[in-house]
Amino acid sequence: MEKDKKIQALLQLLDDPNNEVYMHVSQNILKQGEDIIPELERVWENSLNAILQERIENLIQEIQFTSTQNQLKEWKDTGAVNLLKASYLVAKYQYPDLKYNDITEAFDKIKQDAWLEMNNNLTALEKTRVLNHILFQLHEYSGNSSNFFAPQNSYINHVFETKKGNPITLGILYISLAQELGIPIYGVSIPRNFILAYVDEYNINDPYEEDVLFYINTYNNGKVLGEREIDYFLKQQKIEPKKSYYSPCSNIEIIKKLILNLIYSYEKLGYPEKIEAMKILYEILK
Repeated sequence: MEKDKKIQALLQLLDDPNNEVYMHVSQNILKQGEDIIPELERVWENSLNAILQERIENLIQEIQFTSTQNQLKEWKDTGAVNLLKASYLVAKYQYPDLKYNDITEAFDKIKQDAWLEMNNNLTALEKTRVLNHILFQLHEYSGNSSNFFAPQNSYINHVFETKKGNPITLGILYISLAQELGIPIYGVSIPRNFILAYVDEYNINDPYEEDVLFYINTYNNGKVLGEREIDYFLKQQKIEPKKSYYSPCSNIEIIKKLILNLIYSYEKLGYPEKIEAMKILYEILK
């Protein structure tokens, strides 16, 4: 009850013309976290004061972004296991009201179809063909070649809605699907590209040191590649080959690459505020 009175008192001071009073009030409101958002929204709805409404909008945005930062840090600190969760957290910057259930519901439909087609007697190539069939034919996902650099391609919720993405978001979807089904597929971070590696599941070493059986290009409907195709791509791009361009990378590296993609997209569009926000998320993962 005492806390409720304190919150109500803070909310009543939000439109105070004294800037020092407002700064003090806003700092206290920010400390309340996401729990105070419904109250802020109620005040916004009942007000005709444009300055007050703008202040509330800014506060809600800051509270939501702080929460996203904290959750991304927690994801990293607890093992960076769930790629889908991390890509959802990145999307929450642009879509702050997005719920994780919105992502998992869409994902589970694809997973169910793949699970029905999969069995342990299939070879690595056969399992890849099943995943390709489910994702690219049955559910009709594809690369967004007509608007490749659009930031929406890097937001996983938008990929589920439009069934179009870039190499990283399609790769995240493919990896998440494979690993839910116990298939050893990992990301491979190449400059200016992103592909997947199917590793030897019978090698008992660290997965990031395992032998790669073959590579998968999700941007080209799951086409299977060998080392020669990577050699050719690097030569085309005039990039000096490195071992890391042929080896699986960590989930943290994948999400960093996703964020860098967004920074590049927003640089092309000229959105400095969004670039700064993405840099904050990137720093959390360093």
